[in-house]
Amino acid sequence: MCLFRYADDPEPEERGPAGPLYVPVRPGTAQVVLRMFRTPLGERTAIGFTRSDLLAATLGAGHPYIRLSESALRALASPLGGCRLTIDPALTAPAVTPAPTQTRTRTRTGDVAARAL
Repeated sequence: MCLFRYADDPEPEERGPAGPLYVPVRPGTAQVVLRMFRTPLGERTAIGFTRSDLLAATLGAGHPYIRLSESALRALASPLGGCRLTIDPALTAPAVTPAPTQTRTRTRTGDVAARAL
C-alpha cells in the first residue's frame, strides 16, 4: 500500500497489464488445450506466469506452455467456465496421489499380516 499520492501516478496500487504470459497447457494431446485449475475455495481459474522459470518451479521442468496475452487468456478461459485469472500463483499444492492400499494375508500359523501394494 502506498502512503503518498503523486500527481503523475493517480493509482499506484493498480497493476498494469502483465504482458505476454506463459500459460500451461495440457500435455500429451495433439491439440493445444488450456489447463484449468482451482482456487483454494474451489473456483475454476486459468493461470499465467510472467516468467518461464516461475512456471517450471510450480508445475515442473518441461511442462508445456504457450505464450498468450492476458486478454487472449481471458477469452479462451471464459467458455470453459473460468472467469477468474490468476497471475503468478504464490501458493500451490502437490498433485493428489492415491494412498497405497493394504491387503491382509494369512500366514501358515494363522496370523494376519498387512502389506502395502
